Amino acid sequence: MEPIKPHRQSQAAFTLVELMVVVAIIGVLSAIAIPLFSSHQLRTKSSEGKVNLGAIRVAEEIYFSESGTYLAATAQPTSYKNTSPVEFQFEDTNYEILGWAPEGRVYFSYTIGITPLSNGFTAVAMADIDGDDKPQVLAYIKPDTSDVKANAGACFASGSDLEAEKIGHCYSSFSGNY
Repeated sequence: MEPIKPHRQSQAAFTLVELMVVVAIIGVLSAIAIPLFSSHQLRTKSSEGKVNLGAIRVAEEIYFSESGTYLAATAQPTSYKNTSPVEFQFEDTNYEILGWAPEGRVYFSYTIGITPLSNGFTAVAMADIDGDDKPQVLAYIKPDTSDVKANAGACFASGSDLEAEKIGHCYSSFSGNY
């Protein structure tokens, strides 16, 4: 009779080297993915400014067709340094008269300046979403009939590289006063 051989169970396990390789791969992937994800988040959040400036433009044109003038509005929310969304105060402002309010909470602060004869305006959206103290400034410029552009605080349109009647980045020198 043959002796019975003990049944050997296979021992499936990872070695320390294999675990370290997996950790290194995860580290490299996250080092690449996290900055890409962050920049994608910033682009998504900054699209709010462009969408709302377009809506302000439409509201101003409707108001102009009814009254013959454009309407100025002070910065709302009053601070642009919001790294998380805040409430937009619509009541008792010219935004209420204009009939425009953003949906929900906002990252950007919005202001509207008008030309001296109230037949042109500049709408500005300003935010510091990433908290680096370098605000992102977007604007829409509607010059008056004599090509005068309205001052809207952070982006004085006459010094801006932005084309009239286009929504885009305002590259004027920002003094810090809004």
